[in-house]
Parts: sequence; structure tokens; C-alpha cells
Amino acid sequence: MKIKIINKSKNPLPNYETNLSAGMDLRADIEKIITLRPLERKLVPTGLFIELPEGYEAQIRPRSGLAYKFGITVLNSPGTIDADYRGEVKVLLVNLSSEEYTIQPADRIAQMVIASHATIEWEEAVELNETVRGAGGLGHTGVN
Repeated sequence: MKIKIINKSKNPLPNYETNLSAGMDLRADIEKIITLRPLERKLVPTGLFIELPEGYEAQIRPRSGLAYKFGITVLNSPGTIDADYRGEVKVLLVNLSSEEYTIQPADRIAQMVIASHATIEWEEAVELNETVRGAGGLGHTGVN
């Protein structure tokens, strides 16, 4: 599938790092270093603008290495970019560690996954079909 993209950054286009990768790394389009203090959140620009086809979304997800090693994650994970959005792709990062973290220009800050989705219509009902699970929610199958 081909997707239109405008790249106003100095960074290369996002790409798949391996043949079977689902996500493409997004890079910070910043002129100077951004410092994220513990528990601080910042919106980081990428310089990218995309045109998704109807029925698709772009999901913005954390990079596992940043999350594991430094406590840096995408706050509204996964962030959704809808097919009708034409603004710049930005990433809402948060520092969940107890240490400051610096983002350098062109650092890989998140990953983007393109996914299809269904558009539904609600059908109001008085009752729902029974299942084995029923209304069992959080922890209903035990902790082990």
C-alpha cells in the first residue's frame, strides 16, 4: 500500500528496521535538545504529514528500548492518527523514570503502525447473547 507523506524535517522517511517489523520509527524534528524531567510530558514534533486512506489509522506507540531502559513512553498509547487528519504527526512523550532524559535532534522517539479498522453502526438491544465469560472482568480468571 502506498501512503502520501510530506517530510518537512531533515530526517529520512520512517522505515521498517527489519523485514518483519510492524512499526516504523519516528524521529524528533527539533532544533535543540529537549529535556524531560521525571513525570514531565512534552509534545515532540516529527515534521511528518500523512494522508491515510479511509479505513486506516496510524497508531503511535512507545519504543520498547526507551520504555525499558529509560522509562520514556507515549502517554496516550497508542495514539491514533485518523484518516482525515492532515496536521503534523506529533508524539506525546512522558518520562516515568526518576532521572532526566534528553532528546536529541533526530532521535528515534516512537514507532508508527498503520492498521485497518472497521466503522460500525450501533444496533440498540434489550439483551446480549450469553457467553461462558459473561460479565467477568478484571482478574476474573485468577491471578496465576
